[in-house]
Amino acid sequence: MLTEELDYELPQSAIAQHPAEPRDSSRLLVDRGPAALPQHCLSRDLPELVGPGDVLVVNDSRVMPARLRLRKATGARVEVLLLEPGADGWWSALVRPGRRVPPGTTLRFEGAAVMEVGEAVGDGGRRWVRPLGDPDALMARAGEVPLPPYVTGALADPERYQTVYARRPVSAAAPTAGLHLTEAVLDRCRAAGAEVRALELAVGTATFTPVLAESLEGHVMHTEAYRIPEATLAACAEAERVVAVGTTVVRALESAAATGSARARTDLFIKPPHRFAAVGAMLTNFHLPRSSLLALLAAFIGPRWRDIYAVALAEGYRFCSLGDAMFCSKGDGQ
Repeated sequence: MLTEELDYELPQSAIAQHPAEPRDSSRLLVDRGPAALPQHCLSRDLPELVGPGDVLVVNDSRVMPARLRLRKATGARVEVLLLEPGADGWWSALVRPGRRVPPGTTLRFEGAAVMEVGEAVGDGGRRWVRPLGDPDALMARAGEVPLPPYVTGALADPERYQTVYARRPVSAAAPTAGLHLTEAVLDRCRAAGAEVRALELAVGTATFTPVLAESLEGHVMHTEAYRIPEATLAACAEAERVVAVGTTVVRALESAAATGSARARTDLFIKPPHRFAAVGAMLTNFHLPRSSLLALLAAFIGPRWRDIYAVALAEGYRFCSLGDAMFCSKGDGQ
């Protein structure tokens, strides 16, 4: 599939710069399939879309305050985005401007040396970096929650870039479909008869790296770690329908279905004509053109994603991480 087939015109004005308040007041476009018009709801209406036999699965990873604004000894600014720990105290990270930061460079915060920059980590612009001390303490002292680059301002409350059920701080970006949910909405989903279960996928560069290759087959997905509790696997195995809250949940469940591993690293790139083995419905945000997330949606519901996105743009839905959401079911023949 050519990457240009995932292109569409996204006006800058449609990209959300702040989350809806309250969380569950965001808009929810419900895809009723190719023979029906989409339905316009709110995220608080999700309990009306699930019921007995459904298992709603969320990604409970928490976003680390992983963006560090540091300086070289010369005073030049360097931004480091910590991704995940490796061996012997080293972390994989994105370093900008990377070409001006050779291996062996020491970075400082408020005058004190806090980090050493190492070699490249394969391709994709990642580097090894080594915090000079406890990395959690460094992030607590100097880190910021890393908002996407298309969000131009800071959030008044950084917790709005965390889900209400976030637990371990292992992600470099939020599993954003979950930002629409509140404890009250989840309780009402349970009251409707649905079961709510969690897994963890550490969101990293595989999720947010743009597809630059001419064809999807040429795009390389970096690995991300996931772990799925036995209780979640058992609930999904017995479910009539698994409803994934977000693309990261879809990737984790489909990876486990393909490999049999409940705890592993995955480089699964879900794109047409992927056949879904685990997930039957999905809550997801509206994604950027030419992204791996949009490729997953195209695999899930087929080419009608274009019609749905056209409706969403015409009706003023807000796109991307802080925007509105859609609810869709698996496409015909999957």
